[in-house]
Amino acid sequence: MSDLFRDYTPLPDTWDEMFAERAQPRAPFADPLEVVRAHTPDEYEARQALAEQLLLEAGVTFSVYGDAQGTEKIFPVDLIPRIIAAADWDRVERGLVQRVTALDHFLDDIYADQRILAEGVIPRELVLGASQYLKEVRGVKPVGGRRVHIGGIDLIRDGDGRFLVLEDNVRTPSGVSYVLQNRLLVKRVLPEAFKRAHVRQVDQYPSRLAATLRSVAPVAADDAMVVVLTPGMYNSAYFEHSFLARTMGVPLVEPGDLFVDDDKVWLKTTRGPERVHVVYRRIDEAFLDPTVFRPDSLLGVSGIMRAWAAGNVTLCNAPGNGVADDKAIYPFVPDMIRFYLGEEPILDQVPTWTCARPDERQFVLEHLDELVVKAVDEAGGYGMLMGPQSTAAQREAFAERIKATPRRYIAQRRVELSTCPTWIGDERRLEPRRVDLRPFVLSGADGVWVLPGGLTRVALPRGSYVVNSSQGGGSKDTWALRGATEEGR
Repeated sequence: MSDLFRDYTPLPDTWDEMFAERAQPRAPFADPLEVVRAHTPDEYEARQALAEQLLLEAGVTFSVYGDAQGTEKIFPVDLIPRIIAAADWDRVERGLVQRVTALDHFLDDIYADQRILAEGVIPRELVLGASQYLKEVRGVKPVGGRRVHIGGIDLIRDGDGRFLVLEDNVRTPSGVSYVLQNRLLVKRVLPEAFKRAHVRQVDQYPSRLAATLRSVAPVAADDAMVVVLTPGMYNSAYFEHSFLARTMGVPLVEPGDLFVDDDKVWLKTTRGPERVHVVYRRIDEAFLDPTVFRPDSLLGVSGIMRAWAAGNVTLCNAPGNGVADDKAIYPFVPDMIRFYLGEEPILDQVPTWTCARPDERQFVLEHLDELVVKAVDEAGGYGMLMGPQSTAAQREAFAERIKATPRRYIAQRRVELSTCPTWIGDERRLEPRRVDLRPFVLSGADGVWVLPGGLTRVALPRGSYVVNSSQGGGSKDTWALRGATEEGR
């Protein structure tokens, strides 16, 4: 019998998500993988090609800014799933609920009483000096009592198999549409394997998202008009904007479709203006309202911030959340959890040096060849120095950047990201590739809910640690397994 995994060898000193050793799947995953491993390379290659064709036909694409050809690309998906045992997922789920709750308290506090700053838990200058701290939001209490309605918390797994928080995304996190599309794809292309596993469902996300958005409206949920606000079809995540609007059954609108009158937001329709109560915005707040932020913005809705401050519309996520995404604030999230919740963090995170602090900056400058240095206001793998893989010239140039603007940089030791078997088409074989995980967390009037699994991103080039799609990364379906007493979750 064929064995697709026969020659698969995990990387040394690295946690492999699926295999404890060569050709030996971890116990909870052996049964569903039996179906996959029975495929020949030809059979698997044919299914992988079918998957890519289905993605293209479904329009599951993204754009890379700066691409010379300006073409739409499919988000590469590898059919071998990433599987998470039930006990591991239960811990992750509890840790995410705890973390997002603390971040919400933090944002509420720093735009109001600033207790955490007054008590010296977080340095005042780090928070108030953050580029994403918006003075315009100070004193505004959002309707519904939540600021982080949709969170995407990036996790990695270290060499011991521990899940660690890598960073927080509570502005406009993207990628959930690929979670749902990957699941549909794998169920269609590898139905036998899926049937053998006891996987928690993800298809309830659109209905959960719609309910979350309506729950924080300034009117009764049943009466709330929700819209998804997109910059337009040329945005790199436009597929996701249209997908979520369609699956939630709400209008997808562009800025020109909305206007503000009497401190209320209205949607232009053929029947006349219709009141909007909740705006799920996929526009960066710098462009959201030209009367408050960038006056040259062509993507904003004039007066929408005024309507939000008056409590007549809910903006999801709330403006000003970016300060919680700031990588210089990240080291203090465990302290936030203790301060606001009186609990110890369930999920650990990566030890971090903050270059704004002189002693920590000096350590970073002396150990650049050992560390990963990140710009606090960059994303997508940009603005980063991978010290262990860098040249002396690159380190020298980065040292000058750090000295010039130390507040802009943090540093961490490189964590050996966990790996997962991944099909390498050019070689027609499976090899380990590094992965991360972005679970999605919804917070509404009825509490906090975590989408089981999330988006597993894969660093496809051999040796790469960068999983972002803009730099050649792909994705996998993530199977969070149900426990023995769970059914239908």
